[in-house]
Amino acid sequence: QVQLVESGGGLVQTGGSLRLSCAASVSITSINAMGWYRQAPGKQRELVARFTSGGTTNYADSVKGRFTLSRDNAENTVYLQMNSLKAEDTAVYYCNLIVAYHNYWGQGTQVTVSS
Repeated sequence: QVQLVESGGGLVQTGGSLRLSCAASVSITSINAMGWYRQAPGKQRELVARFTSGGTTNYADSVKGRFTLSRDNAENTVYLQMNSLKAEDTAVYYCNLIVAYHNYWGQGTQVTVSS
């Protein structure tokens, strides 16, 4: 079983910044994919940013140029730096990890951007 612990969510004003953290209970150097999804009330889950096993980084078009995904392999942690936040970014953000044919999710951390 893999555990993912998220932190860093909160309330910010439009134009502000937050940094989300996701610490995994396993090494993140041999995983298939790891990153962040988000889900707003009444909406479907959507990809925000993700590292893939092929060495690529995927960003949703809506966050390109504003969000940056990074990692610390020694700490088994990925980070999502979110700048220039908009009201549309308000959602519960979920850390996601895919490894060995299993899909793991964190508990979610709330990000609220006031308009």
